[in-house]
Amino acid sequence: MEASEIIVGLDIGTTKIVCLVGRRNEYGKIEILGMGRSESVGVTRGVVSNIEKTVQSIKSAVSEAENQSGVTIREVNVGIAGQHIKSLQHRGIKVRSTQEEEIGQKDIDALIDDMYKLYMQPGEEIIHVLPQEYIVDNEQGIKDPVGMSGARLEANFHIITGQIAAAKNIHKCIQKAGLKVVDLILEPLASSEAVLNEEEKEAGVVLVDIGGGTTDIAIFQDGIIRHTAVIPFGGNVITEDIKEGCTIIKSQAELLKMKFGSALASENKENEIVSIPGLRGREPKEISVKNLAHIIQARMEEIVENVYYEIKNSGYEKKLIAGIVVTGGGAQLKHMGQLVEYMTGMDTRIGYPNEHLAKGNSQEITSPAYATGVGLVIKGLQVLDKQKVFSNNTTKLPNAEAAPSTGVKDHSTKDKGSFFDKILQKGKQFFEEDAE
Repeated sequence: MEASEIIVGLDIGTTKIVCLVGRRNEYGKIEILGMGRSESVGVTRGVVSNIEKTVQSIKSAVSEAENQSGVTIREVNVGIAGQHIKSLQHRGIKVRSTQEEEIGQKDIDALIDDMYKLYMQPGEEIIHVLPQEYIVDNEQGIKDPVGMSGARLEANFHIITGQIAAAKNIHKCIQKAGLKVVDLILEPLASSEAVLNEEEKEAGVVLVDIGGGTTDIAIFQDGIIRHTAVIPFGGNVITEDIKEGCTIIKSQAELLKMKFGSALASENKENEIVSIPGLRGREPKEISVKNLAHIIQARMEEIVENVYYEIKNSGYEKKLIAGIVVTGGGAQLKHMGQLVEYMTGMDTRIGYPNEHLAKGNSQEITSPAYATGVGLVIKGLQVLDKQKVFSNNTTKLPNAEAAPSTGVKDHSTKDKGSFFDKILQKGKQFFEEDAE
């Protein structure tokens, strides 16, 4: 297995930092070669708030992953999230000089590049440009216009933006840890790759990723991403509520939530009691599991209400046949699926990243808490596959069109022109040489 076929995903979360080293096996499944995990102490609500502490956590997670996998890690695919993430819809138009010539990948690349030049609010930048559908000479609903004829090419784009400072701080942390960022990927997009299948995306589905600091939402319909949103609270707020409500310390509250927590108080018996050791010789504290569930349910209902508001706000509420898929650390709460289904009236399941994982991987990796990390590895492999196809095509056919674009580009390269333009400039060089 070539070193270039190994991908590293780095999930910088509010509660944990996870580094996964993976590759695709001969059956097309993801084989996790090594995993590193460390406590995240420098991240607040998905945003880096302390550079040095975050760097130390990254180094710890990466070192553990290196030891497990036997791979020296230099480049990583990083997730980005946080309250600062926003999305908007925009239409791009390109009038072509001739109708006779077929629409090629260079035309699509030009449209996507134009989207990156849109004027943003001060302090914001475009993270992803995601094509939704194309229109050729007023013919609507085209998914791939390559090879068609037409003078006027239009496209509807879903554009995801974030704060420049937040993205720069992530890059700074990675660089200080002695690593290089290959790509910055929106976390719910990564999670969706790990827990959703194409049928669900086609039928219409809502991905709800409940993390420690934020709850991320991505809505798919007809195989296309339609709406993204970030709710600025997640599992950590529940832990704080338990800490205050039960008058215990934070570590005990987190342990209570994980071991005995439930999202539905009605599913717990009145006489179930948990005894918490007292501090420094004090008497143990007895806590009712049902009361604990009441505290958790109150906050979870607030999160689900916000999720449901975003679903209705998207305009796709009645078109989501596959319902809701809940993933992330918060999805591990007992009766979570039942609560979401009860409050929204939509079919709900818990999303595990095991569908794409090879057998023999650690059981821990299949937890919803690692959906984003697994998704970052999958995203990295998808980009690698496209590069290989492109490289092979340009080797055999120097004048061939470029590989289909994902619409996801690294900010550092977005102004360097389309792949097609690069080929014209550099002749028959391989893609890998060009990417350097």
